[in-house]
Amino acid sequence: MNKIFLTVLIIFFACNLTSAETLSDNIKDNILKDKIIEKPETNLNYNFENTERYVIKLKSLDEISSEKKAYEGETVHFITDNNLYYKGELIVKSGTVVPARIETIVKNGMNGIPASIIIGNFQIDGVEKGQLTDYHEIRGLDWSLLVFPLKWALTILPPTGSFTNFIKGGHAKIKKGQKIELLYYPNWVIEATQI
Repeated sequence: MNKIFLTVLIIFFACNLTSAETLSDNIKDNILKDKIIEKPETNLNYNFENTERYVIKLKSLDEISSEKKAYEGETVHFITDNNLYYKGELIVKSGTVVPARIETIVKNGMNGIPASIIIGNFQIDGVEKGQLTDYHEIRGLDWSLLVFPLKWALTILPPTGSFTNFIKGGHAKIKKGQKIELLYYPNWVIEATQI
């Protein structure tokens, strides 16, 4: 009896796998055929042994918030707040506008989980992409460190511990003029190649 059940189970999963492959090909052929998809850059020639780094201070020109109409892929702008010199040469001039992109937005959640906005793809003239930190993350207020102990303390009184589920974490935001920092690694010269 067990062998028959096992055989039916294997046939069932095999049929589901073949239909899933057909579906993914159908999506690729019909939905994505007219889309231009950028291939990610891969950095193959790394040398991370040199950790010499310099701080580039940026000020936000836009207000970015997880509770307002920000969306992934949106371009946001910063302005450099300091001159950056390396070996006597001016690398980044103060007042340079730096475009960046909102990579990911995570909304705040129950149990005090905070919102998060990840900004990446910073583009500074004269600086290669591989010489900058990849992203900057903005987080809201994390209430989970307060909520979880409170939840466990209230579980002795039956439904009261569940009420802490409705405590939400803080929103992630950057105000106009707020400062962030990027790191510049002058010796990380990277040859970017397409996959």
